[in-house]
Amino acid sequence: MSVGPTGPSDGLSTGPPCGLSTTLSTGLYDGSTEAPAACLRGLSYRFKEHLAVDEVDLDVRRGEVFGLLGPNGAGKTTTIRLLTTLLPIQDGQVHVFGRDVRRSKMAVRRLLGYVPQQLSADAALTGRENVTLFARLFDVPRSERRRQVDDALTVMGLSDAADRLASTYSGGMIRRLELAQALVSRPQLLVLDEPTIGLDPIARGTVWERVQELRADTGMTVLVTTHYMDEAEQECDRIALMHLGRLRAVGAPAELKAALGPGATLEAVFRHHSGDVFGDGTGDGEEGGDFRGVRSTRRTARRLG
Repeated sequence: MSVGPTGPSDGLSTGPPCGLSTTLSTGLYDGSTEAPAACLRGLSYRFKEHLAVDEVDLDVRRGEVFGLLGPNGAGKTTTIRLLTTLLPIQDGQVHVFGRDVRRSKMAVRRLLGYVPQQLSADAALTGRENVTLFARLFDVPRSERRRQVDDALTVMGLSDAADRLASTYSGGMIRRLELAQALVSRPQLLVLDEPTIGLDPIARGTVWERVQELRADTGMTVLVTTHYMDEAEQECDRIALMHLGRLRAVGAPAELKAALGPGATLEAVFRHHSGDVFGDGTGDGEEGGDFRGVRSTRRTARRLG
């Protein structure tokens, strides 16, 4: 990270199209080495007249925990939905482990585990039934299905509660159940959209402990959106700051702070690059709650962007 006459570098550079080589040293994938976990080039998306994502260029390296930070409405969730094939690509490129999202949707989906903001667990099913349903949806072979369901529940610490209805779970348990659903297919890239929203500090810590253990054990890549600065600083190898649909800075948290100056915080970095105040988002973030409370919290978050 360099500091120029106008202030700290933002770590942003425009790379070649995903999969094409170049002699320029841009810091972005040039096709000469193994493809990154995710490659985004010139990615833009409009909802009618609203430009939600604006010319985003980004690489997520294999094996890292990468954080996409920004306030509600920054464009984080839209970017995630484009990457996970849930929205069509309008302009630009998205590749996942070298596969073109536009051309190879099914191949890309087999590489992904996705935990959305929206509640994805069914209150009327047990934990085991929820995970088994996702195993079937992700086409886990029948001969391996029971073992992989058990493994996912065990990894998330839910074995003892597996045969209880999800409606009896706490907020933290629901999030771990949703992680188990995403992990049952053993994805190479785990995408988490605001994974700890509405959870109390203890539940937040537990979710991240499980994610980091998985990453260490399997080498899995993790892409996470969050508006919690402390979470990004503690858990992410690199982060991108997003505001009004555009990336404002990319780098390791320590590098971004050091480039701004001694004693700088991530919030100060965000203000520097966006001229805006980075809020803590929806709610007080201190509610563990139950199934009904989690549903309410996430509905509020979706309404705010």
